[in-house]
Amino acid sequence: MRSSRGLVAALAVVPLLGGCFAADGSAGAETATGRLRVALAVPPVQALSPYSNDATALGKLSVAEGLTALDRDGAAVPALATSWTHPDATTWVFELRKAKFHDGTEFTADSVVGALEHANAATTKPRVLSDVSLTAKADDADTVTINTKTPDPVLPLRLASPALGIFSAKAYAPDGTVNPVGTGTGPFKITGLTGKTQASLDRFDDYWGGKAKASGIDVTWIADGAARTNSLRAGEADIAEWIPTAQAPLLDENTRHEVPSVRADSLILNTADGIFTDPALRAAARSAVDGSALVGSVFSGYADAGPGLFGPAIPWAAGQRAEVNGRPQPATVAETQAKTQGKALRLATYTNRAELPEAATVVQQQLERAGFTVQQDVREYTQMEADLLAGKYDALILSRVTLLDTGDAVAYLASDYASNGAYNIAGLKDPAVDQAITAAAEEGDIALRRQKIMRAEAEILRTDAVVPLVHEKVVQGISTGVEGLLLDPRERSLINLDTHRK
Repeated sequence: MRSSRGLVAALAVVPLLGGCFAADGSAGAETATGRLRVALAVPPVQALSPYSNDATALGKLSVAEGLTALDRDGAAVPALATSWTHPDATTWVFELRKAKFHDGTEFTADSVVGALEHANAATTKPRVLSDVSLTAKADDADTVTINTKTPDPVLPLRLASPALGIFSAKAYAPDGTVNPVGTGTGPFKITGLTGKTQASLDRFDDYWGGKAKASGIDVTWIADGAARTNSLRAGEADIAEWIPTAQAPLLDENTRHEVPSVRADSLILNTADGIFTDPALRAAARSAVDGSALVGSVFSGYADAGPGLFGPAIPWAAGQRAEVNGRPQPATVAETQAKTQGKALRLATYTNRAELPEAATVVQQQLERAGFTVQQDVREYTQMEADLLAGKYDALILSRVTLLDTGDAVAYLASDYASNGAYNIAGLKDPAVDQAITAAAEEGDIALRRQKIMRAEAEILRTDAVVPLVHEKVVQGISTGVEGLLLDPRERSLINLDTHRK
């Protein structure tokens, strides 16, 4: 059973110093308002529905909560649940805290049952529920039992997903939509949403964890990275997320903060069709490509060279990295060129992440020095996804979050590298890889699960289906007049009780 811990301690709080704002986002004269002005990067597409990618914004703005949250190490900690037990392989019992919704109604076990039933019945089911079947039952007002059809060792992690935030009864419409305006449980309540551009939030004074230090939040969605950067520099925003690496040097060093990210950039090789069905050519590509060359040139230092699939943002990974055995050893330059001479390949990447096209150019040059002939295809991601999944490219430079909806690395490994994976762009079908991923998925002990995840990583690297390049760092722009912002490697959290303007 988990003992109750304060949700505020789930992530590190970073203190910043200052008063208010000059043109570079640094301190100036004292401000008169306690509201935070925030520039977010990804505009809402479904009116902040928790069943869409908009759910992340509800977590960043501390509007909605689930039964659990994730701490810095990725372990489940109490949120709307204070503790839980696991009496058998398919049964979990959660004890609930006393809390209120933003509309004044009480949070109870029936609230949990209703929220999970609506999520299960949604026309577009939240991804976090795509591989599990569960039912919930209220034992009494403060206790709920959740049963899964098959054992699910990561259910407490799953329930921390922003997509499974719990809202009051009036949020759920007969047509299946969910309206989070004034219906969450977090320290801030949405009072207004203007299309895809702006939102207003006020402090919720009946929050179970106490009153937030900020009186409210004014959100503006600005998709263009340069414009977000300029909003901070001009003093129009206190917080501007996801500063492009090319724009970061424009900010005062006291206002830009780098955060190791769980996002990894890799070269994916098509093992199912084309030249990289040959393990020797995959080994030649792996030997030719050096991700460290991208760190300074493409990412301006806001990245780490990739030793594997999991980087510095996942602190337990490095200490448990398993040795990669059984793959071809690097050949000499002459031996490599003898294999690669005249071998043409199609290298794809996409424009949605600004650094990837430049990274593709560097990787192309590295492959060509090894003897390959390379043709690039760079487009917007949605224009090429069908071709990627159909295996119409030989290689892809992919930026991928390695902790998906459950916050558990197994979901990423299974999706991208298992024989039946839904996002297996590498076309990998390797029995040893499948066995290693399955072993990790079935392990309930967290320490052993992590060991098995790293063994699965080693099996995947053995195949040379993926060549790790870099692990990105997120640059967050924060005025020196702001304290208590959350710098979250998983990019789920941003503002909490302690975040405020001085």
